[in-house]
Amino acid sequence: MKLPAIRGEIGVWKYYVSTMSFSDIANHVKEINDELHKSTTLSKMIQRSITDNYKKITSYILNQNERFFNSLVLAVYDGNPEWVEVEISYEDGEEFFNMGFLKLSGTEKIFPVDGQHRAEGIKKALEEDSNLADQRVPVIFIGHSTDEEGMQTTRRLFSTLNRYAKPVSMRDIIALDEDDVVAIVTRELLVNYPLFKNERVFDSKGKPIPENNKKAFTSVITLYDCNKELLKQFKTIQGIRTPLSDYQRLRPTDDDIEAFKVYVFNYWRLFSENLNVIKEFTSSDGDTAAEAFRNRDTGGHLLFRPIGLLPFVTATLEIKRRNEQSSIEEVMSNFNNINMTLNDRPWIKFLWNDHEKKVISGDNQLVKLLLLYMYNPELLRENEMNSLDAKYKGKIGDTLEALDVLQQIRT
Repeated sequence: MKLPAIRGEIGVWKYYVSTMSFSDIANHVKEINDELHKSTTLSKMIQRSITDNYKKITSYILNQNERFFNSLVLAVYDGNPEWVEVEISYEDGEEFFNMGFLKLSGTEKIFPVDGQHRAEGIKKALEEDSNLADQRVPVIFIGHSTDEEGMQTTRRLFSTLNRYAKPVSMRDIIALDEDDVVAIVTRELLVNYPLFKNERVFDSKGKPIPENNKKAFTSVITLYDCNKELLKQFKTIQGIRTPLSDYQRLRPTDDDIEAFKVYVFNYWRLFSENLNVIKEFTSSDGDTAAEAFRNRDTGGHLLFRPIGLLPFVTATLEIKRRNEQSSIEEVMSNFNNINMTLNDRPWIKFLWNDHEKKVISGDNQLVKLLLLYMYNPELLRENEMNSLDAKYKGKIGDTLEALDVLQQIRT
């Protein structure tokens, strides 16, 4: 192979930036074997670090025309690699000596220091579609030595590149992902839907909203999670059998995106129009519009807490599934008759600590069951009722009081 390349140097490493075709990757790049350790056990530990994640990469290659990868970092040893420098000079006297060709005889051994899953995904994709053979990916070649010092140096690079690689944050997915339909529609809501515009959704790394924020209705990650629940229901309605994770990884057709957008916007429209507390909130303005609904004195309203909003969405969808004659609009309206003030029963001691004036961490599924029970106890199946009964008593810490609360709801 003769590969055009740029030579560079950083720290102790000399490296060569080039590209390789999928077929070259399949034919010349092998799994890590005994290159980093003389111990068979340790070598097998590294081999086992390759997870099924490569299958997602294979799917991405096969289904995404806009596919692209970061550079694979490939270590080379043995054989007879040769660097052929090409001098480039300009009339103004500027010269470059770091460009040329990397000649590989074919007897070299090449293994990935960074990009094991990408290399494996490429190989599997090529097995399924030979037309991908000429696709090219960026690569960075480094030298490797199989003596103890060389192994240690490459091990250090391997661990550094893999330890400090961070997964994409949920905030970045929401802001930038063009394949995840939930992220796409969540952005549309933030731009175009009144309930979520004008800083009414708080941008944070997590779900909780800071105590000093008195303007936001919810957090962006909570909104995304709610829309993800709506996607599950949308898939069922549309008869889409693709697993949820795969459906979010590959961009649907524009028609499917639009259909999901209409479904989501309609849900939040009914939410805004039929819940009195939301109508009251949206009629308020200014930087303290949410203070009456989320505060330290009473805790405020369940829907203004992430631990309440997401289970509420799942509860409304579940009620609709179990009682097909009811509309979502009717379900929303009926919730106006259900107490969701945090310092009242059944939420006090369960989700709200009235002594310390703070939210008690909760279980989304348990909150959902309690909402279903408050809506109509007959909706719960026997196993769900048993679970609610046991877990609610455990959270309250007072069996008699818990029994009294649940009995009071039923009557």
